[in-house]
Formats: sequence, structure tokens, C-alpha cells
Amino acid sequence: MASAPEQLSTLSNPLATVEQLSTSSSQLDGIPAHLENSLRFAGAQLTQAAGILLRLPQEIIAQAIVIFHRFYIGSEGGSFKINAVKDVSAASLYMMAKISFLPQSTRSVLNVYAYLLSPTSALRQPSEGITGKEKPDAESYYLSEGSYHSARATLLQTESILLRSISFITQVTLPHHIALTYLQTLGVLPSNPTAKSSALAARTLANLNTALLSPQLLYLTHQPPALAVAAIYLAAREVGVKLPGTEWWEVFDVDRETLGFLVVGLGSCEGWIQSEKEKWTEISCPLTLAELEEEMKRRDVENG
Repeated sequence: MASAPEQLSTLSNPLATVEQLSTSSSQLDGIPAHLENSLRFAGAQLTQAAGILLRLPQEIIAQAIVIFHRFYIGSEGGSFKINAVKDVSAASLYMMAKISFLPQSTRSVLNVYAYLLSPTSALRQPSEGITGKEKPDAESYYLSEGSYHSARATLLQTESILLRSISFITQVTLPHHIALTYLQTLGVLPSNPTAKSSALAARTLANLNTALLSPQLLYLTHQPPALAVAAIYLAAREVGVKLPGTEWWEVFDVDRETLGFLVVGLGSCEGWIQSEKEKWTEISCPLTLAELEEEMKRRDVENG
């Protein structure tokens, strides 16, 4: 990453360099950029689902998703062809929970991932295959003692690889609390919130959570204050709340060009997410190395 640990403040994160964003180990290993984006999206979704099942707060889940994205950037980062989506997702969530106030046991994490990766899991069903009537098959996600110890070894090994890849920089400052503070500063989130101000705050946080899935990797290219400002600006337009007429974003050290780029990026996230879901209606996005290899073979056959 671009920033060294000693250069980071409590409101900043290490950002990706132009070189890291221009290429990746996955692309060097022959994975097309559009498939790489799909794998990133699937990994973020998997991490979110696992965090919810582990009853972790959104803050820890979001931090894990950012760490997941950090791992795969740049030519010296991880490759989807070598480091499976499911393994890096599990290691990211396990690691960020471990350094928080809600650490999770390896067995809890692996049980949740075993369920989410099972054939009857809703996450693994193609969109058109979900009927809502199918009950999960417990045998498909049961972890025997031998399977557990093998999976535990993989989890801990992946955590070690992950830490080395991100240079042991686990700091992830999120823009969510910053955004709420900015809303109060702007006078649109009073101590006794109205229905309108509550809707504005909720929409702002929703925009920030959606941005975690962005193919533009907004959390790796912009600092939290800029993300917070853009989320507020977009949410105010969506909810219909009038903000100060002056260029208020400059008070928070965000220029118009940066704001415009981020608003467009945030605004396009939902459309892109929908297109990704439609892309994987017949089959599920590969989350294991074997599935990725099968998907690459299928594409080779289709392309002749």
C-alpha cells in the first residue's frame, strides 16, 4: 500500500497506488478483469453473509471486506488463482474479529463458512434456482473432526499470508461515524432526529455499505472523510434534504472534482451490483480454486 503505518492518522487508511490498481497478480495469472471484479464482489458478499451469521457488528464486517480487497491488489498481492476467495474471506473476517472486542473461535468461523459454501446454502444457489422451499441439508455442511483440523490449518496459514501481503497494516478507518459527525456539523441531524433527518442518516450509511462492493475499490482509493462527504451529498439528493447552499464540502477538505467522482461512483454501485447478480443466474460465482478452474475451462470452450 502507499502509506507506511507511521504516516497514518486515526482518520486515514493506506491507499492503493496507481501501479497497484493498473494490474494485479490475478490478471497476470490469466484471469480476465471482468471475472476478477465478479470474484471481488462474490468475496465481499460471502464476507458480509458470514459476518451476519456470526452476529458481528457491521463495523467489523466492513473492515474485513476492506482487508479482503487490499489483499488482491497489485502485482505483488494475492491471486485468485492461488488464494481461494473463500479462504481469504474467512481469514479476513477471523483476523479483524480477533483484534476487535468480539473475537470468534476458529470452529465458529469455519462452521459458518461450511454452511455458506454448501450446495443448499442460499448464497450458493443461482438466482433462478432459489424456490424458498428447499431446506438446507445438514450433512452437506457438517465438519468432521478431520475436516475441521484441515480447514483450521488452511485458515491460519491464509491469515499469515494475508498479513504479510498487507505488510501487517490492519488499520481500517471507516467513514460511517465520520459521516454522522458531518451530518451533525451541517445541522441536518439534530439531537432529536426527525423522520427526514433519520432517513438521510440511514441512506448515507447505506451508500457507504454499498460502496464496499464497488468495482472501483473506492475504499482503497479515497480516504474516509471524502467517502463520508460523497455519501452525504448523494443521500441528500436521494432523500430530498436541502444542504447548505455554499460549497460545504470544502469545509471537510474535499474538492469539487473528488466529490463529483465519488458521487458518480457511489451512484453507479447499485446498477452494477444488479448486473452482477443477473450475470450469475444460471451458475454461482466460483468461490473455491476448483470452481475457478472449472469456470476458466468453460470460458475457454466458449471462446473456442
